Amino acid sequence: MTQTRKLCIRVVPLPADLNTNGDVFGGWVLSQMDLAGSIAAKAITKGRHATVAVNSMKFLKPIHAGDVVSIYGQVERVGKTSVSIRLETVTQRDQHGEEILVTEGIFVYVAINDDGQPRPVAG
Repeated sequence: MTQTRKLCIRVVPLPADLNTNGDVFGGWVLSQMDLAGSIAAKAITKGRHATVAVNSMKFLKPIHAGDVVSIYGQVERVGKTSVSIRLETVTQRDQHGEEILVTEGIFVYVAINDDGQPRPVAG
């Protein structure tokens, strides 16, 4: 099951998110991607879910101070209890600039019940 890529989250990194070179820390990007993927996964799991894997992650270009960061998600695969989301992180260097692909990855989430045990994906 695949769908069209959708905007999941848009954010601007703060000074505390930057390293001494003025670029965003990779861990910050990973965290934002996990949040974005979780938003996309919730639409499929229809409830609680947990991140279980990052199957791939590529840092292609740096994110700079002042960049507008947008993360797009697309359902890659839906299994019995899990969903894989392809995420693309893009930046916009100025208000009218084109989007630049900076990071991409595939995150896997598993639907869980109230006890934290895997459950079938709803739907």
